[in-house]
Amino acid sequence: MGVGTNACARRQESDDVKAKYDEKTGKLGQLTVNVAKDGKPDVFSYMDGGVVSRIEIDNDEDGKIDRWEYYAAGQKLEKVAGSRSNDGKPDSWFYQASDGTVSKVEQSTRKNGRVDRTEYYAKGQLARAEQDTDGDGHVDKWEEYVDGVLVRAGFDLSKSGKPTTTIDYR
Repeated sequence: MGVGTNACARRQESDDVKAKYDEKTGKLGQLTVNVAKDGKPDVFSYMDGGVVSRIEIDNDEDGKIDRWEYYAAGQKLEKVAGSRSNDGKPDSWFYQASDGTVSKVEQSTRKNGRVDRTEYYAKGQLARAEQDTDGDGHVDKWEEYVDGVLVRAGFDLSKSGKPTTTIDYR
C-alpha cells in the first residue's frame, strides 16, 4: 500500500511541473511550475537546454506576471523587473551590485516600455537620478542625494544636454 501512495504522490508532484521541448533541437525550452498547486502554473522558466535565460512569476495568483528575472552568462542574475501598476507589463528594472544590494533602477514612468528615469544607488541608498521628463529620449533632469535625501536638482531648459537651472536644497 505504501508504494502505491508514494507513486501517486510522485505523479501529483510531476503534474505541477511541465516541460516543453524545442521541436527543432530537442532541447528543453520551458518549464512551468504550479507552486500554489491550484492547477494553474505561476512560474515560467525560459531555457536553452539546461541554461535559464528568463523566469516569469505570478506571485499573487491573479493570472498576470508581476516579476521577471533575467539571467546572463553563467546563470548570473542580471536584473529583476517588476510591474508597479500590477498590469502584467514590466516597468521597473532592478540591477544588483556585487554585494547584493540594488545598484541601479530603471523605470518606464510612462509605461511605454522605454526607460525614462534611472536611479543610481550607493551602499543601498539613492545617490543620484537622471530623467527624461519630456519624452524626447534625452536626459533633462538630474537629482543628487546625500544619505537618501534630495540635495540638488538640475534642469535642462534649453535642450543643451546639461543643467541650465539648478536648485540647491541644502
